Amino acid sequence: METSGIIKLTPENIASEHICCAFSDKKCANSYEAKKAWLKSQFTEGYVFKKLDVRGKVFIEYVPAEKSWLPIKANNYIIINCFWVSGQFAGNGIGKKLLDECLLDSKEKEGVIVITSDKKRPFMNDPKFFLKQGFTRVDTALPYFQLWCKKFNPDAPDPAFFDSAKSGECNEKDGLVVYYSDCCPFAGHYNEVVLANWAKQKNVPLKLIKLNSQQEAQQMSVPWIINSMFYNGKFISHEIKSEKGMDKLLPEL
Repeated sequence: METSGIIKLTPENIASEHICCAFSDKKCANSYEAKKAWLKSQFTEGYVFKKLDVRGKVFIEYVPAEKSWLPIKANNYIIINCFWVSGQFAGNGIGKKLLDECLLDSKEKEGVIVITSDKKRPFMNDPKFFLKQGFTRVDTALPYFQLWCKKFNPDAPDPAFFDSAKSGECNEKDGLVVYYSDCCPFAGHYNEVVLANWAKQKNVPLKLIKLNSQQEAQQMSVPWIINSMFYNGKFISHEIKSEKGMDKLLPEL
């Protein structure tokens, strides 16, 4: 497959460039702009967003671990925050091309890390891809989160999830609770509109907790700040669900 070059988003070009994930989803327009604003605020912290110059979901985001919002101890590492190659672009070596961009930018660090699930799941990285690229699993957290690492310095300490992010439970025990952030352009719309409407119809208590800072995000009880859903205190999904998806997730309601 012929592809165009790779574009790095900057404060100067972000207004005119799409950010891949939700550019064709008009329902998410406000959340889409919130993601752009979030990116602009993170560029000064060393955040990188690179994408293939195409109309598609083909991009990688990464940041120095010390500046990440994720509850992870990983001094002098780079962490991949979001990585997506979909549709006609999948299976053509483009994912490796984008990963190589990250690895090249990280060569002065101890290594690169990424969170995956235990298997291929929607909205999460597939561990098989990173295993194939020479990453090693270094930590896990309930119920299915995994931390993978590719070290450049073999003597560097292993990165790890914070102990507080391994329980798979939150302190909010009544009904449905969702933690989310502007780092995803889908989360705002689907939680504040779609999920709120579903919960009202089902008469289910719903509490939405938006993470607005690194400090808040690093206090999460699971290592996933994009979107984490709990029911009566137990983690039930990281996915951004439609109303039908919620019916399947909690059929008893």
